[in-house]
Amino acid sequence: MRFIIVLSLLMATAVAQQKGPPAPPLAACGVHGDIEVLCGTRSPEDLELAPDGKYLIATQFVNQGRSGTVGTGMALYDLATKTFTKMAVTDQPDKAWGDPACPGPIGDALVSHGESLAKRKNGAWALYVVNHGGRQSIEMFELKPAVGSWALVWRGCEVAAHEYNDVAILPDGGFVGTYPTALSTGGAGGPFGGAVTGYVARWTPGKGEREIMNTRIRYPNGVVVSADGRFMYLNEFSAGQVHKYDLKNEKVLGTVKVDFLPDNLTWTKEGRLLAAGVKGARGDCPEGSGRPCIQGFGVAEIDPAKMQARAIFDSAAHEPLIGGVSVALEVGDSIYLGAFQGDRLVKIPYPK
Repeated sequence: MRFIIVLSLLMATAVAQQKGPPAPPLAACGVHGDIEVLCGTRSPEDLELAPDGKYLIATQFVNQGRSGTVGTGMALYDLATKTFTKMAVTDQPDKAWGDPACPGPIGDALVSHGESLAKRKNGAWALYVVNHGGRQSIEMFELKPAVGSWALVWRGCEVAAHEYNDVAILPDGGFVGTYPTALSTGGAGGPFGGAVTGYVARWTPGKGEREIMNTRIRYPNGVVVSADGRFMYLNEFSAGQVHKYDLKNEKVLGTVKVDFLPDNLTWTKEGRLLAAGVKGARGDCPEGSGRPCIQGFGVAEIDPAKMQARAIFDSAAHEPLIGGVSVALEVGDSIYLGAFQGDRLVKIPYPK
């Protein structure tokens, strides 16, 4: 999520609440009943589960590094030891990956945002990552086993026409990606003024990038696709909606409303979707804190066939756990929550 969106949300909340009490502090790291706060990372905006089920792969969306030369890289969270490490990366360009016009490896400039993990036709695991460091791009890595861990091999990239937010790999090695502000004019109200701000693009190997018809909406955010690549599921962040698209005919098939601003989407092992996002601030940010205090959030489970949503977690019933929630990922009987700010993940039970 772009930093301007955070500021717009805080401004809207401030107008409604006027001057309020200071935001309550976030829960301390550690166990809180059936909830656990896991500290030690930096802005884990998006999450994927490693193929062995033993690690989480987290992007690190640190706004201060955006478009700069100081990258944040990717983090690996060991579910057994509850520790974070920076993922090792080597460069081995491969013409079978990415755009021939890609200028070369991103190196240490990577500022990671959205991500997508999928198996290629040759059996290799591909991890595509939205990057804002040095260039606006989709960076393409192969995820490979390392000694007791996982590492990344840079294979290629596609330099973007605008700033991507999220990406979903397609079976042909291409992808769909969201451009949340490609059409934004910066007018009154920003992304919350009701105007269309962006669209979804599709990149196909050998053909390049093009806009997908009927995807111009109010801040397109998280995106995933079905295993066969036929259907796309897309969050319209500003409207609090999730859409189902037919990628063959490029039309909307269904829409469901949620009671929060949906950020990222993930698949569950039962073939359902998890959506998570912020609801608003709880009190005023401490003066000089340098960060927004967006602590309210929700999580919903979505049936992709019926496009019906079931609320499974509302932060209003709990002490402040994490600010800026952006993703919910099923792991076993639990859900791990990531955020576009802060130092933590949060583990909650998955109510079936």
